[in-house]
Amino acid sequence: MLTLSNISKTFNPGTVNEKTAISGLSLHLDPGDFVTIIGANGAGKSTLFNAIAGSFYPDTGSITLDGQNITYMPEFKRAKDIGRLFQDPMRGSAPGMTIEENLALAAGGGGWLSHVSKAETKAFRDRLALLDMGLEDRMRQPVGLLSGGQRQALTLLMATMVPPKLLLLDEHTAALDPGTAEKVLALTESIVREGKLTCMMITHNMSSALQLGNRTLMMDSGRIILDLKGEERNGLTVDDLLRMFKQNVGKALDNDRMLLS
Repeated sequence: MLTLSNISKTFNPGTVNEKTAISGLSLHLDPGDFVTIIGANGAGKSTLFNAIAGSFYPDTGSITLDGQNITYMPEFKRAKDIGRLFQDPMRGSAPGMTIEENLALAAGGGGWLSHVSKAETKAFRDRLALLDMGLEDRMRQPVGLLSGGQRQALTLLMATMVPPKLLLLDEHTAALDPGTAEKVLALTESIVREGKLTCMMITHNMSSALQLGNRTLMMDSGRIILDLKGEERNGLTVDDLLRMFKQNVGKALDNDRMLLS
């Protein structure tokens, strides 16, 4: 499904601000893989997502999605096959448009109420009801009036309205309160499982990284230092992850955000 071969990226090369963000990274995902990704700030997690999404082109290596080489494909062309959610709930939806118009836009229509059929409206209501947030009764309200959690849940629905070949979740619950984050994570797991989507999810919560999906990656300094799946992953604890990190990197993990999550 997704294959990255020897991807590298250095920003500001040849200057005092030179930074190698990804270094010789290779990775393969099978169809239906749900991969959680953890690592400290600066480990290269979001940079990896940016490379896959096409926000920049890698210096070396290649990226193949569903048999097509997309290494130098523009970002806007990849967007039809790659869904993405960000940490900021305000991204991913149009605040001045209604909930129904946003869903129509995500479904591939014109995004205007005059273009939405009765059948589409019913389908939108049915999907919104899955959120259990009452949004199916507020479809004519502007998205800008929703809370952060409601907007993030709506954005998740929009990103999967037309099932993408790959779904990228970049700490999409980090800005939400614990209760709402738990609800959005449960919704995420349900949508990915029922849609048989191939998904990559960045999280700072090591416990969630071991509980969700079928595979966990840990990154450090632009490299994948742990790739856990199957029997090796089953039964692992956060303490096990910390021990394995120290064994592979030669130092203890000292990221407060991860340790306190």
